[in-house]
Amino acid sequence: MIRFENVSVTYDGEASPTLKGVDLTVPEGELVLLVGPSGVGKSTLLGAVSGLVPHFTGGTLRGRVTVDGRDTRTHPPRELADLVGTVGQDPLAHFVTDTVEDELAYGMESLGLAPGVMRRRVEETLDLLGLAELRDRPIATLSGGQQQRVAIGSVLTPHPKVLVLDEPTSALDPSAAEDVLAVLQRLVHDLGTTVLMAEHRLERVVQYADRVLLLPEAVMGPPSEIMAVSPVRPPVVSLGRLAGWDPLPLSVRDARRAAGPLKERLAGRGAGARAEAPVGGPPAAGLLPHPAPSRNRGLRPRTPAPQTPAGLMWWRGRAASASATASAGHPLVEVRALGVRRGRVEALRRVELVVEAGETVALMGRNGAGKSTLLGTLVGMITPTSGSVRVAGLTPHATDPRALIRQVGLVPQEPRDLLYADTVAAECAAADADAGAAPGSCRALVSELLPGVADEAHPRDLSEGQRLALALAVVLTARPPLLLLDEPTRGLDYAAKARLVARLRALAAEGHAIVLATHDVELAAELAHRVVIVAGGEVVADGPTAEVVVSSPAFSPQVAKILAPEPWLTVEQVEEALRP
Repeated sequence: MIRFENVSVTYDGEASPTLKGVDLTVPEGELVLLVGPSGVGKSTLLGAVSGLVPHFTGGTLRGRVTVDGRDTRTHPPRELADLVGTVGQDPLAHFVTDTVEDELAYGMESLGLAPGVMRRRVEETLDLLGLAELRDRPIATLSGGQQQRVAIGSVLTPHPKVLVLDEPTSALDPSAAEDVLAVLQRLVHDLGTTVLMAEHRLERVVQYADRVLLLPEAVMGPPSEIMAVSPVRPPVVSLGRLAGWDPLPLSVRDARRAAGPLKERLAGRGAGARAEAPVGGPPAAGLLPHPAPSRNRGLRPRTPAPQTPAGLMWWRGRAASASATASAGHPLVEVRALGVRRGRVEALRRVELVVEAGETVALMGRNGAGKSTLLGTLVGMITPTSGSVRVAGLTPHATDPRALIRQVGLVPQEPRDLLYADTVAAECAAADADAGAAPGSCRALVSELLPGVADEAHPRDLSEGQRLALALAVVLTARPPLLLLDEPTRGLDYAAKARLVARLRALAAEGHAIVLATHDVELAAELAHRVVIVAGGEVVADGPTAEVVVSSPAFSPQVAKILAPEPWLTVEQVEEALRP
């Protein structure tokens, strides 16, 4: 179905090719997963299949890529639209219309399908992806995860033979990700659709893959063989390597079958104490219990407010020291009976949240639950409808931004909203100046989080992970007492995520408070002292990480599922316990 013949791609201004010597064939009716560190060319390879590389991106493509016999060098994307459906890393760049239903129909209209066929396929897709309740909603009012589902749905309705998906589950909650992957598997098995997918959260997808393509080596083979040699691997594979399991498991189910001897070795080694208190902050003991959810609390998704560049530019500024922020005896963050209404949508209601200095709190919940809206109130971008919000003794929405930026910094879900310079070097220089930091501080953080990002690169030309690393460095340079992160690992490989975790642990140990909204259960397990689960705009659970996630099938990390009922959360904890 897809043939790469000695393909190399070099972008303008780059000394070396992003892709080099790729020669392989992707059979029809298979799901092929692309893996590799951030910035090795996964998006470029996908773009070569859809025709976006080089027709849209520029650069030079050597060799030949054919899709069902069509040469992408001579067929631009519009001539491949009936054959290839593409979802990029940025769903917002994908949309043409204003509402969900119109967006699902647009591709079919462009191909001239009959109205009756279009109506039937739209209804099928709304049901498949759980979008029926959102059909009339403006796309701009949806959460990031909801927008990602709409983008995926818009390429499913024309029924292409090939689907090219770049991190399709990065903004989805665990349940929504499983639904999308089940749909893709059904298309592959029942309709013979060929799916080429790049994804960093391998714990979600590797068990669904027929083959895995490892970059930059361009080696393709069965998932178990590639995972045995890949530097990028999910926790279940890392645990299998640590325990010496052969064959390596790719799913929690397979790992549980082999885990008996490992559980015996770990018996009595203090999992609970290790799981309760991640390195770099206060123990989870002594937290105030959250009231149990009332019986009538619904689970319908709510809509967080959209984030705009204008609302984010002023977050870049000099920060006060963490120790000087909170008055003695007062928490750094105090939210009481918070309610937020956005038009007809009640985005938050009766939310209670307290965060102490040095504490790391993970906000989790399904797409549209209100996590980003809650972060927006903490940073002053959203005015509460009811209740109160206090950050370091200040009321965010009523505080002069020049005073507030000394206390709180936000890395938004869309990193580009924070970036406005023409080069990485200029962006970092501005961040150093805004923060009053030594020249080169931001640049050093970028290199620490994700090596290989060029100074002269334009932020819009970076991969999603590289752009996120730059935005993180910009905010971390200011070292704000309260750090807010919205999906901070989207686009980051495991190594980059480990470096980010180390940096955030160090900040927490120095007394900085961190609140992150995330669907990455592995990140929450590694980093958070507490997990707060939000559903329908309300807090329905708030407690120590091990206590909350181990009891949740949706938000439990792989290691916890494998080694249950003991509350081990990460491979790092298991490795430490096994040391003599």
